[in-house]
Amino acid sequence: MTTPRPSTPSPGSAPRPAPWIRTRLRAAPLGTLLGAALAFVAVLLAAALPRAQDRGADQALRAFLHRSGPIGTSLLATAPPLDAGQGPEALDTTLKGLLARTGGDFDIVRDEVVYGSRTVKRQPLVEPELTSPSGIPPGMSLLYVRQAETHVKLVAGHWPADTAAPSSDAASGAAPPMQIALSRSAAETIGARLGSVLKTSTVTGGAPSAEVVGLYTAIDETEDFWAELGCFNRACEHYTGDKLSWDADAFVGAGSLGRLDTWGRTAEDFWRLPVDVDRLRADRLDATSAHIASYIAGPIAAALPGETRRELLRSSSRLPELFEEARARRQAAAPLAAIGPLGVAGVAFVVLCLAGALTADRREAELRLLLARGGSRSGIVGRLLGEGAVTVLPAAAVATSLAVLLLPTPRLAPSLLAAAAVALLTLLAFPVRAAVLLTPPRPAARWRRPVAELLVLIATGAAVLEVRRRGVAPAGADLDPLLVAAPLLLALCGALLLARLQPVVTGWLARAAARRSGLVGFLGLARAARGAGAPVRGRTGPSVLPLIALLLAITSGGFGAAVLESADSARLGVARLTVGGDASIAAYGRSPLPDGLVKAAGELPGVRTSVPLWIDHDSSVLGTAQGPTQVTVIVAEPAAYAELSRALGCGSFDPALLAAGGADSAGAPVPALFSSGLARQAAPGTYTLRPGSGGELRTRVAGVIDCTPARPARNAATVVLPAGPATVALVRGADHANRWFALGSPDGKRLRALLSSALPKPSAPAPAEGSVPRAPSTEELYPVRTSAEALAELSADPLQRSAQRLFWASVAGAAGFALLAVLLTLMRTVPERAALLARLRTMGLRRRQGVALILAEALPQTLAAAAGGALVAAAAVALLGPAMDLSTLVGASVPTGVRLTAGPVLTQALGLAALVAAAVLVEAATSGRRQITTELRAGDQS
Repeated sequence: MTTPRPSTPSPGSAPRPAPWIRTRLRAAPLGTLLGAALAFVAVLLAAALPRAQDRGADQALRAFLHRSGPIGTSLLATAPPLDAGQGPEALDTTLKGLLARTGGDFDIVRDEVVYGSRTVKRQPLVEPELTSPSGIPPGMSLLYVRQAETHVKLVAGHWPADTAAPSSDAASGAAPPMQIALSRSAAETIGARLGSVLKTSTVTGGAPSAEVVGLYTAIDETEDFWAELGCFNRACEHYTGDKLSWDADAFVGAGSLGRLDTWGRTAEDFWRLPVDVDRLRADRLDATSAHIASYIAGPIAAALPGETRRELLRSSSRLPELFEEARARRQAAAPLAAIGPLGVAGVAFVVLCLAGALTADRREAELRLLLARGGSRSGIVGRLLGEGAVTVLPAAAVATSLAVLLLPTPRLAPSLLAAAAVALLTLLAFPVRAAVLLTPPRPAARWRRPVAELLVLIATGAAVLEVRRRGVAPAGADLDPLLVAAPLLLALCGALLLARLQPVVTGWLARAAARRSGLVGFLGLARAARGAGAPVRGRTGPSVLPLIALLLAITSGGFGAAVLESADSARLGVARLTVGGDASIAAYGRSPLPDGLVKAAGELPGVRTSVPLWIDHDSSVLGTAQGPTQVTVIVAEPAAYAELSRALGCGSFDPALLAAGGADSAGAPVPALFSSGLARQAAPGTYTLRPGSGGELRTRVAGVIDCTPARPARNAATVVLPAGPATVALVRGADHANRWFALGSPDGKRLRALLSSALPKPSAPAPAEGSVPRAPSTEELYPVRTSAEALAELSADPLQRSAQRLFWASVAGAAGFALLAVLLTLMRTVPERAALLARLRTMGLRRRQGVALILAEALPQTLAAAAGGALVAAAAVALLGPAMDLSTLVGASVPTGVRLTAGPVLTQALGLAALVAAAVLVEAATSGRRQITTELRAGDQS
């Protein structure tokens, strides 16, 4: 019998070690999920920021170009006709050559191309039956436009023929009239009708004529097709001096195309190519500008005459100028658009570093055990990188895809680069911290921290000096990161200084609390002071990183909010100056406002101050250094007008200076306020004033003003007179106001309704002889304006809205990350704090006292950061604010500088401090009890 040989286990049956990554992730599922969520949020913000900036810049560029109109955003090519008998095919061929050179950086809206041939000068029509006001006959130019008939509706007759008529009449030998289509409104104005033959003056080769064969009306007069074509929808008024005449232009058919030069002696072919503004991109603006510049005066412009066989072809456009203005606007708004994102980037960087430090501290014992059992430092770091890659990379990929999906833009590279950088930082934060922990200790170098702080101080000083010297956004220069980062560098300096001062101040407070009977305050403050100044290794209290995060968030938010507050205030001031107050009603010329309107308007809800006045722009002052000087005279009640001037900040004066003008003192000169420019020509004394409405009065210079609400131009020559018997008796018409201004919050709709009720039958100046009267609207005769409407117009710029939205979104993100930094700091102290609270609980510490202890430990840093952040933000406004130009954000030219106001800065500081305090309170109340219970039951399982 054979003894069986014991079987040896096969290599495949040996137990396999558990996979490292799966084991570690299962060991801490909550930490894994929180790490993935942090990576997802950080990468999502990083990927979305460049795309949001691109979208805002593109929208601002396109809106700005759309406001310039179709002519400003088109390429215009002109050339003399090829020959007398050219047809539409020659125009089509040239158009194909012009379009062949477009595309790439810019495209043409081909459906909106307008091209054809036109006479260069209008010719007078010599028919005696036509309307000729002032004895001047109407003028007319002729135009052929391809597909013009699709933009009009014929109301009589037919469209001019496309076939050429015989060159001469067989009976008379004269050339037959050219067939034209005239708008019905223009025909009625000049006295033409269907079948009228219009002749112009004799030129070499005979007297050309045109027969009206069709009358039309435009389908849509606001269509871009009609832009600057001429007087085609209605006759235009033409003044030669004070003499009125009419201009009316007409369309011809293709049959008369070769005879246009006989009408106006000279004809030219033209092609208007509208650029597709909605496809332009701000990031490609330089390339687009170079391409269009080449089309106008460059290699393309040099090649087009040969390619189109038109030697004298010329191209022009306003687009290069508009691009330069758009580029300047974007550069001026770039600092505010960059301050917020830089702030949230700095705070996010701190949070990621804190998260890595928290994870490393939590797993320090495990990592040192692996190192003691023979693991290499590089191998451990590699495994940690593998752990992070499993959680960070999928979260980063999802976040990037979501940003690309939610914010579609053509550019993808900036978003991918930003997402990759943040993902890499999130991935490396923990392994790098672990590598530092596993590094053998070296003697501490006390010089490292002072040197680093000195370098930060030098960089901050250089940035502040450059900002004060060059401005935040130097004209014509791209965004300088150092200049834009100046507020954040100031915040970093403030955080480093506060990190030095806080342990000392908190220690003083702890010693003061030790002399009191309570124990909670002393323990909390002592732990806060010890934690803030503890060495790096073994530190469990708050570090300098959350302090930096809080100061970065508060400083960037406070500085940006101060900039926006100053822009809003300046915008409101510009709107009020433009209107002359919060509301205004003006009359046509020197015509008075309707009776009773001023009194009724002053009683409307929201009107706080009513200021009626009389204004005349055609007055003159005699006796100045330059002789008679044309001035604007304003007659107003002194007290009300002084209040208006003071409220608008425009030429404030003491109403007592004009008080003597109300008395009826015969022969005495009337006191007057002279504008500063006029006062330089007029020495103190008495002068003669001649209003344009008639009359004459003697005035004396009672004071000098630099501007006045009725005419706020700084260089305007104005004279302000007091309303009263002496002025009214000598100035014709001054007893009836022709302007009305108001302060308060009046409603523009109510003002217009009140004006309409006061004008049942609006009157207008008598029309000139032979003209067709058109009843003007109430708004034309008495325009109503309010500061609210003017403010809305100034605020409608997409560039402003984009910068504001991006800034406030960044402020919210920075606040969230700063809050997370504080919570992560609290989490670092959880084990030590739980043990302390458990021991104190066994000695009789109540639950409320435990919460108070946590608050006393955590809140000193938060309160110090709030106070320090407010001071640093105020310092940033004081140091950097004078160099900021807010004109682009305001929408009008305003003086350079940002005002320092407490509201925006305190709102950011106190708001973030309250948010952090509330979060700390919630965390202490909800987790403190659980931590104590867990610590007290630590030995129950043994």
